[in-house]
Amino acid sequence: MMVPMPIDPQVCFTAERPRLVGLAYRLLGSVTDAEDVVQEAWVRWNRADHPTIENPAAWLTTVTSRIGIDRLRSRQRDRAVYVGPWLPEPLVSFDDQPAAAAELSDSLTTAFLVMMEKLTPTERLVLLLADVFQQPFAAVAEVVGKSPEATRQIAVRARRKVRSNGDVRPASPNDQVAAADRFVAALLGGNEAALRELLTPDSVLTSDGGADHRAARRPVVGPERIARFLTNLAKRAMQIEPGRMMLQSGWVNNAPGLIATVDGQPVWVSTFATRDGLIDRLYLMVNPDKLSSVAHPVDLV
Repeated sequence: MMVPMPIDPQVCFTAERPRLVGLAYRLLGSVTDAEDVVQEAWVRWNRADHPTIENPAAWLTTVTSRIGIDRLRSRQRDRAVYVGPWLPEPLVSFDDQPAAAAELSDSLTTAFLVMMEKLTPTERLVLLLADVFQQPFAAVAEVVGKSPEATRQIAVRARRKVRSNGDVRPASPNDQVAAADRFVAALLGGNEAALRELLTPDSVLTSDGGADHRAARRPVVGPERIARFLTNLAKRAMQIEPGRMMLQSGWVNNAPGLIATVDGQPVWVSTFATRDGLIDRLYLMVNPDKLSSVAHPVDLV
């Protein structure tokens, strides 16, 4: 009879932490909430009877998922009265390439996370566990307290909703970078006509300013209006004393983006999704409460 090898709780949790933070972030769209959820999972892990746990990774996934979905249900009440459009907290990297593994990176894009807002909390969790993190349905069913067959049906409904919201898969990295370069050049040059030509006919810009920061309270639709909005934004930025504002390109949620800082503090972050070589969806974060994570590296997968 084989005796299970004893585990080091600290080592085990440290190894799983990036995956747990990645799961919680995709579920909640908030770096702060994700880290709070994983911290609570750590507290419960410390109290657990480790020798009786056959699969620590599965145990931690279950606990993190259940804490996360409780947090999501609570936060949805807040989102119901949120002023203006809601966007996830941006994940910013200045590396040459996004950090997440290719098979997981698509599920970190802003477009994907916005689409996830269309799902119920249970649909969201099932889709993440089954399709993103490749958990077997028997394990997912145990997490959500449903039968495997009922869980499969939840996944089917979630996938149908995802498909009805269009294709959220990003273009190739080369196409994204090429579109980003043209976008930045037109924006910095104040070239409104060039900006219009970079946008699809049904393009949409969504900005999140929260309750206290000036932003478009409704999505800006169409190349004419978006180009005008962006040109005015750039003009206001240029009025700031030279040297105080910096614009820097980077990766925002594993897609090319632009980060603006004043005196070293982030004031807005933008990213977008492309279609057929043109920019289709633009996302602009100006809510200061959601920009604190820009200077805070997050270790997740």
